[in-house]
Amino acid sequence: MKVILSPAKKMIRADDDFAWRDLPVFLDDSRKLLAELRSYDEKQLKDIWKCSDKLVRENMERLSAMDLEHSLSPAVFSYVGLAFQHMAPGALTDRGLAWLQENLRILSGFYGILKPFDGIAPYRLEMQAMLPETGSLYQFWGDKLYREIGNDLILNLASKEYSDAVLPYAGDNYITIVFAQKKNGKLIQKGTLAKMARGEMVYWLAENNIQKPEDVKQFNTGYQYSDEDSDDHTYVFLHREGGIS
Repeated sequence: MKVILSPAKKMIRADDDFAWRDLPVFLDDSRKLLAELRSYDEKQLKDIWKCSDKLVRENMERLSAMDLEHSLSPAVFSYVGLAFQHMAPGALTDRGLAWLQENLRILSGFYGILKPFDGIAPYRLEMQAMLPETGSLYQFWGDKLYREIGNDLILNLASKEYSDAVLPYAGDNYITIVFAQKKNGKLIQKGTLAKMARGEMVYWLAENNIQKPEDVKQFNTGYQYSDEDSDDHTYVFLHREGGIS
């Protein structure tokens, strides 16, 4: 079983955490993207990144100084969004970290796919970005990311933006996790709570050495599995009162 997760926009260079182990598997493709991004002016990059002028300038400085093989930090410690905060990799046991490295795969517009301890540099490039030369990143990566995962069942904890880079090639070989609230018989998903719950689930999966999809249903940190709302390809977890908030 492989768990796929979206990256976070906010990143740091985590020099004081664990050491990185490997370089990303698609580093040559990242080099091509880096060269292309460096060829664009500020206006073009703003169109690609869709962010403020301040962030454009900050990320242009990152592009200029980026070294894809040195001064790196492990991916799982480099992303600092809500899911990664609630995953709390620094609090995992050695066994939990080993599970993470074996089972978690982080999807990335720039790196393609990452193991938790792959060494990366801070970047900005969302999967849905359109590049003037390359065009769609979904087309750029094609089925590479799915093929890298192999034949393992995919437990999808990624947002649609990122899961769309993998699931179209997966056939029936996946289960999507949905975190929701139920009101008037309808499922309502709240983005912030879902991000937090995804991180909580990854932590729980790792610490409990979960290997079978059936065992995923036992997760009950703030949410509880709903058999009524689930099917073979979608596991729905409903928010419990007093849970994550």
